[in-house]
Amino acid sequence: MELKITAKNIKLTEAIKAYAQSRVDRLDKFFGEDAWAQLVLSVDKKINQKAEITIHGAKKKIASKAIKQDLYKAIDEAVAKIETQVKKKKAKEVKGKKVSKNVKEDLSAYFGNVFAPQADVKFSVIKQVEVHPMNPEDAAYEMERLGYTFWMFMDEDSKQINLIFKRLDGTYGLIQPVKIK
Repeated sequence: MELKITAKNIKLTEAIKAYAQSRVDRLDKFFGEDAWAQLVLSVDKKINQKAEITIHGAKKKIASKAIKQDLYKAIDEAVAKIETQVKKKKAKEVKGKKVSKNVKEDLSAYFGNVFAPQADVKFSVIKQVEVHPMNPEDAAYEMERLGYTFWMFMDEDSKQINLIFKRLDGTYGLIQPVKIK
């Protein structure tokens, strides 16, 4: 892959050029022959070494940036970020193709496996939690304060265990127990 390097506030040595070229060459397998890379290396305040990579492909353009105290580590991280982006994009494409093929298949076998009970259930973590009486608003505040996506608490009115959770749309959900009649 052709690599164009621009250096700002740093002397561009042959060692840096060779290292950058070797790292960018790892991305060849993801892009066609027409792709080329642009690498901008810079130093801010003699501490932060910055590497910005932009891959210009035939149909797409992908960019990443990394700031480290070591220039070589910054180049490595920027290339790794590009690899991750490309792999995620390819995985989405493959998943989309598989789903469209599987729609034609009979789903009964799938549902049989999904809803069948598992023989061995293994827990990786068992945590004991103190449950304090509070109202749902306080529980939402506590959940947000701690950075969790759900929170178990005792409702101060009903004295029952409830669960509050953050939904993908930013709203909250509340699970309250009910007795089966």
